[in-house]
Amino acid sequence: MMDKRIDQAYFDQFDVLELAQNLLGCYLCTHQQGHITKGIIVETEAYRGKDDKACHAYGYKRTKRTQTMFSKSGTAYVYLCYGIHHLFNIVAGPEGEPDAVLIRAIEPTVGVETMLSRRKFSKLKPQLTSGPGVLSKALGISTSMNGLHLAHVDSDIWLEYGTNISDSNIVKGPRIGIDYAEECVDWPWRFSINNNPYLSRK
Repeated sequence: MMDKRIDQAYFDQFDVLELAQNLLGCYLCTHQQGHITKGIIVETEAYRGKDDKACHAYGYKRTKRTQTMFSKSGTAYVYLCYGIHHLFNIVAGPEGEPDAVLIRAIEPTVGVETMLSRRKFSKLKPQLTSGPGVLSKALGISTSMNGLHLAHVDSDIWLEYGTNISDSNIVKGPRIGIDYAEECVDWPWRFSINNNPYLSRK
């Protein structure tokens, strides 16, 4: 039986656009404060440093924040947005290429009560994890995880194999919140599972 936990070889085989699509259906998992939480990845966005003006490391811009993006594939890139939201990304492609996949939404599966408590929700509803900031809060993801390797056996954040999503069930469209990105605004680099109730909203 194949180990459910995704290893380094999995991350190494894909470029950023391929990884963003292949992550759909996989489980994003955390172990924080004694609680294990998991959810199915249902929405992603790809960002490519070489030529994507929406990417933090566009043109290979290397700063204290973007340094993590130059790491090997499967590295967690977590940054703070508006000083409030911890946004979780997975570094993609060969080391030295600053590419990453933003995880935009998950469908909760394990540790739902813990997620509800973290989000101060009384019952399960799509808003619990339908957005990059809220899913991080529900899973206990913070910038303290920046730089962790998801494939490491002792990592408190990892991926597990799930259901393969067929190309016909993947919706492609423009990314959200990148109005500044000029000609890159309309690139169809947002990927989601068709009609999943946990998809984020503009």
